[in-house]
Amino acid sequence: MNDRPAGAAGIGRAGVGDRPVRTGADVTASAAARYALVPVPRLSLDTVARRSGLHPDLIRRFVALGLVDAELDAAKHLVFDPTAPAVLARIQRLRSGLCLNYASIGLVLDLLDRISLLEAALRRAGTRSETPPWT
Repeated sequence: MNDRPAGAAGIGRAGVGDRPVRTGADVTASAAARYALVPVPRLSLDTVARRSGLHPDLIRRFVALGLVDAELDAAKHLVFDPTAPAVLARIQRLRSGLCLNYASIGLVLDLLDRISLLEAALRRAGTRSETPPWT
């Protein structure tokens, strides 16, 4: 489940003084690195539950299953990325639209994320398929 894009964790604008000077092969390897100038806001479990319309116990179950990424803060409470309500909405759409169980949803989410990464790599390489993306 950790193959997913980082989401909001790497969002931020890099300042001129923040980037190390690199040349050659290091430039392509570090082109994806971003440095946040301000801390990324985190959402509490109650906030995510209110925004997504789901019960906090169900969200805890999703975290235990690895469907949603969360961290523990200093007080041992779950905190989420700002994108967590959108991820939960995606899970609910897959559950109701395709009648999948939660274990299957984890597999489908991984496959959809891998497809997105492959499509992005094709766009960067300048290679396009003749058919439009299916997602």
